[in-house]
Amino acid sequence: MTASTVRRASAGLVPMLVASAAGLAVCVWLAVHTGSSVLLGYLGGPIALAAAVLGCWKIGSNIRVDRPVRSFWRSMSHAGVLLFIGQCVSLSLSNNNAGLSLVAAAPNVLGIVWVVGAMARLPLGDSSAAGWARILLDFVTVCVAGALVFWYVVLSYAPPGTDQDTMIAAGTVGVLGLLALAIIGKAAVIPHPPVDSLSLRILSVAPIVGAITAVLLIAGTDGPRLAISVLTGPLVALSFTVAAWRQRHVLARPAAEPARHHRTMWGLIPMLASVATAAMVISVSAREMNGRERAVIIGAVLIVVCVVARQLLGLRENKRLLTGLRTQQVQLERLAMTDPLTGLANRTRFGSALEERLASHRPATVLLIDIDDFKMINDSMGPALGDQLLYQVAQRLRNNSATASLSARLGGDEFAVLLDDEEIDVAEDAAGRIQRALAEPFKVGEERLLAHASIGVAIAGAGDGADEVLRNADIAMYAAKEGGKAAWVRFEPRMRQDVVNHARLGSELHNAIIRNELFLLYQPVFDIVTGRLHGAEALVRWKHPVRGLVSPGDFVPVAERSGLIVRLGSWVLREACRQLSVWKAEHGPGAIKAINVNVAVRQLREPGFVDEVAAVLAEYDLLPGNLVIEITESSVADGRQVRETLQALHEMGIRLALDDFGTGQSSLSLLRAFPVDVLKLDKSFVDGIADGEDRGRLAIAAAVAQLAEYLQLSAVAEGIESEAQLDRLRDMGYRLGQGFFMAKPLPPDEAGALMAADPVTVNN
Repeated sequence: MTASTVRRASAGLVPMLVASAAGLAVCVWLAVHTGSSVLLGYLGGPIALAAAVLGCWKIGSNIRVDRPVRSFWRSMSHAGVLLFIGQCVSLSLSNNNAGLSLVAAAPNVLGIVWVVGAMARLPLGDSSAAGWARILLDFVTVCVAGALVFWYVVLSYAPPGTDQDTMIAAGTVGVLGLLALAIIGKAAVIPHPPVDSLSLRILSVAPIVGAITAVLLIAGTDGPRLAISVLTGPLVALSFTVAAWRQRHVLARPAAEPARHHRTMWGLIPMLASVATAAMVISVSAREMNGRERAVIIGAVLIVVCVVARQLLGLRENKRLLTGLRTQQVQLERLAMTDPLTGLANRTRFGSALEERLASHRPATVLLIDIDDFKMINDSMGPALGDQLLYQVAQRLRNNSATASLSARLGGDEFAVLLDDEEIDVAEDAAGRIQRALAEPFKVGEERLLAHASIGVAIAGAGDGADEVLRNADIAMYAAKEGGKAAWVRFEPRMRQDVVNHARLGSELHNAIIRNELFLLYQPVFDIVTGRLHGAEALVRWKHPVRGLVSPGDFVPVAERSGLIVRLGSWVLREACRQLSVWKAEHGPGAIKAINVNVAVRQLREPGFVDEVAAVLAEYDLLPGNLVIEITESSVADGRQVRETLQALHEMGIRLALDDFGTGQSSLSLLRAFPVDVLKLDKSFVDGIADGEDRGRLAIAAAVAQLAEYLQLSAVAEGIESEAQLDRLRDMGYRLGQGFFMAKPLPPDEAGALMAADPVTVNN
């Protein structure tokens, strides 16, 4: 048992200790009472019952507890409130020597009725119509027998002059106490009840105390009547708090095999009621009937007893068969609500808990957690180690979540936490705590791994449904990933509109590919020493019939998120190769030797991508050396399948260019491990190097040039916008460059014209 579970189990001790202290104080008062004011004696009841209400409510408000258990203990806390009011009424009437009136007994009667209702909602055995009929008959038997006992026995000992209201109030409390005892007995003997069986048995103390109180208030002497009057509240409260503590202790324990069902005497309560009634019938008959009539009545009673006994014997075998079925049912229900790998709640249970909170208009906040780059870890290290990592992530979520929160694994590497709060500070604190917990390295097998997470935070608003809250959290989580991962983002309404706009743009992009609204521009790549045109990079553009020119920064991310990037990338590859074929036919040896095409990681994951490239080259009579595929560092590190695709392309003779070099996290290791032919220095390192003041950029730009020369790679400087930048880069050893200073992205005819023109003038 972890420290957190021990703390949760021991938290219920406080109400139990308060109730015990109140009961002990009342006992001490009874021992020293000298007959003066009894007000102090009655104070223990309200104090103890207030503690009982708190103890029951803590379980009933914990969203990590199953719904039937929460509902039962919430009802018990409501019953405790009613009994608390009854004790306050008794306290106010303590010095008035008033009898037990209906008005004074009303809160206690309602409290007992509430307890009976809470018990009645628990499983009580066979839920068929016949089963409910048998249960109803048992309860009617107990009520009738209890009423007869009070009417013929208890009330016969009432002092002369006892008013009718007092007798009715006592009889009502007593009969309801017996009924509650019978229902507790039914619920406690059901195999694997949702509420702990021992807790239910402990709760039976309360109706027993109620029945005894009713008897002594009518038939007892002054001393016992005073003692039971002041002790009723503490005793009932103690049974509530001890039962609640026991329930919390059971919930804090790890799940164990269900205990075997043992025989019990609780099922004999209806039969004992029948026997008691039969005894009274015989007693009354003995005084009022002759011998033959008495014999008939006694015989009838014996026949009834024999029939009841026969039914009990028959039910014994049925219970044995049902026990096995119910055990399997409990196990299946537990499996249906639990993730088998991590032991956390699964999507079904999480959704149910969220729906319940929202339906009852209680606050709720969802934290949706996705492990960054888990696919790469799973592919490179294998699913077995991936599962171990997910299990450890689940344990950290469990240990770093608030007591009243519910942690779940929704599927794959996606987790969620449900908070019973709607305060922004609480949600942000929980997200930050989880981020810090997951930032610590994980010991998986012999490896130590870092597994950061992106978290989306969504606070439920008025009228939100469970699906909507989860969708909002999902939108925020993707926003966190797009912002650089390893971060959390709180959902804002504008994000939903962004998603709608992206979806609409994605649909229009799909149509744009079909309707030929896309076109390519070509960014020339020059030899910055000779000024000759060396190559060109194909850049996709979109001319929307209504929006006009749509920026690639707007539609390319939409294509990547929607999966259209595969189709878009195929179109760009085919169109670029077609255009190179046209240029070669028009300009012969003066045409550029190769065309650069950007390829997304999603394309590299496609099993047939290598075959597609080979087919396009063959279709336009091009050689592998006529194509340069530009990829990003994150693409190279995506996983085994991507690495194999790049290796196959390289072996075919296609050159690979590492775009935006220097901005990733593992550039040097990539150069050693993967077949790279060209390094393209990112524009961010070219900006500001002309004046020489940014020594950091100067150092990185120079280091990339030297590294490329040492590894016998081509180095291309991107984003050259001034002659000073060009001169500085050339001095560093760069041979190739592109940028607006030499030429902007050009249409095919203007790019072709450069191939026939004289070299661009450069200053040496």
